[in-house]
Amino acid sequence: MTPETHKAAGSGFRSSAASHPGMRRAVNEDAWLNRPDLGLWAVADGAGGHEAGAVAARAAVEALATIPPGLTGAELLHQLRLRLGGVHRALGRAAADLGEAAIMASTIVALVARQGHFACVWAGDSRLYRWQNGHFAQITRDHSLIADRQERGLRDDGSVERNVITRALGSPADEPGLEKITGIVMPGDRFLLCSDGITKVFGDDELAAFLAADAESLVAAACARGAADNVTAIIVVSED
Repeated sequence: MTPETHKAAGSGFRSSAASHPGMRRAVNEDAWLNRPDLGLWAVADGAGGHEAGAVAARAAVEALATIPPGLTGAELLHQLRLRLGGVHRALGRAAADLGEAAIMASTIVALVARQGHFACVWAGDSRLYRWQNGHFAQITRDHSLIADRQERGLRDDGSVERNVITRALGSPADEPGLEKITGIVMPGDRFLLCSDGITKVFGDDELAAFLAADAESLVAAACARGAADNVTAIIVVSED
């Protein structure tokens, strides 16, 4: 099976997106949005049995895909938050209808970039990285049990499952716990949005090397390395 891919350009950006179920899973519960014309990109990684995760991830991306053109950056960001909040509540209701133990949730990482500035909103452990002036760094911080331990300075002793997230769309919390970070976009900047299937396979140094290529190359390399999870990536390049 070849990666599902998409390339596009507009509004001073060009971007490529690719996704694959990985080498051990039959269903791809990741979803993505690649809209450089709007200055909007997103990756969602669903969780839940019987394809509920795929439904959750698609719900998040489809809600963002219907944001109309012509909005200012601030209006776009407001719509993003509003719609993701609505998805969070809808997923909670859907899971409740399936039963007490049902899970229908998704991580989300979304990037908005306009006129020399960016904003990233996320919940969970899907990530945003940036390459700027030769420096590659993770912009987001994981909302996960293992990341919480690391932030408290605790050693990873193997007692905490690495894939347990603490925030997500559709979680039992009243709100999805979206976190936001903003910054400056410079000509030549490159961003990478990805699901944790990518970061389970590659370290930061390896990921940086793919920023000169496209998302399809990164996803194909993850599959060649035997990726056990779904793998999704979007690479965004500022051309202004």
